[in-house]
Amino acid sequence: KQLGYLGFGVSSLSDWENFSENVLGLEIAKRVPNGFSLRMDSYAQRFFVLETGADDLEFVGWEVEDAAAMEALRDRLESAGVAVEDGSTDEVALRDVQALIRFRDPSGIPVEIFYGPKMGEGEFESKLVHGGFNADTLGLGHLVISTPNRDESRDFYIEVLGFGLSDHIICDLGGYQVNVAFLHVNSRHHSLAMGGPMDKRVHHFLLEVRSIDDVGAMLDRVERARLQVVQGLGRHPNDRMLSFYAHTPSGFQFECGFGGREIDPSDWEPTVYDQISEWGHRFQPRRKPRPEGSGEGGNG
Repeated sequence: KQLGYLGFGVSSLSDWENFSENVLGLEIAKRVPNGFSLRMDSYAQRFFVLETGADDLEFVGWEVEDAAAMEALRDRLESAGVAVEDGSTDEVALRDVQALIRFRDPSGIPVEIFYGPKMGEGEFESKLVHGGFNADTLGLGHLVISTPNRDESRDFYIEVLGFGLSDHIICDLGGYQVNVAFLHVNSRHHSLAMGGPMDKRVHHFLLEVRSIDDVGAMLDRVERARLQVVQGLGRHPNDRMLSFYAHTPSGFQFECGFGGREIDPSDWEPTVYDQISEWGHRFQPRRKPRPEGSGEGGNG
């Protein structure tokens, strides 16, 4: 149905709280002893930020329609030899869902399948992202994960979990061989993508905004916060997203984009692209540390 929530283990809750509220434009939904959750749309919670010190992805939550759909997936997982556990009472309460099951994907990433998420009270309005996020029935955005064996992981998500293949990007990027598979679960072009092995489980997550001005405004906030912009503005050929990439306080990246393609999964034909970007997405020089005692300065 959709990418329902992401859980991150971080080393600095204060940095993430400041980043989430004052850069991304999200809202604290709930506080727990070791962290907090975040709201971005009609759902009560979309992100869980927990102080574990890992600075990495802790878990991924995929929403299904109902209990029958969850049990059908449990049967398929167990038939494929995957060990499945029921979520604990505490986990179900923390996630604000009716029920969940949990397992690890071929890369070892903890995956949760759930149904019956709680909706937030009242309409969500970001204090900073004035046009709002393109989420709700499309899911929170997308996630790109590290996979020791991309083909095995891709086939697992398609054949066992029922995802659809959107396309591949296979190209040379400055001497680095790129081979990424993009998968969909609804009309968002992709909710999950996977490349080769990396230092962390997660390469980046995407937040899609409904106004191109909100992309520019977020880029301004990133630079004011002195976060590292990794790739400047550009457009991808497959999902048509106009976006930029920057570092989170935990070192992995986020993408802020506008204008992503929506597809009809019933008749979508996968293809292979030979470039990451149609234009832009240039890698940015590493930001130099600001000297102690200096102000923000001008445009230097």
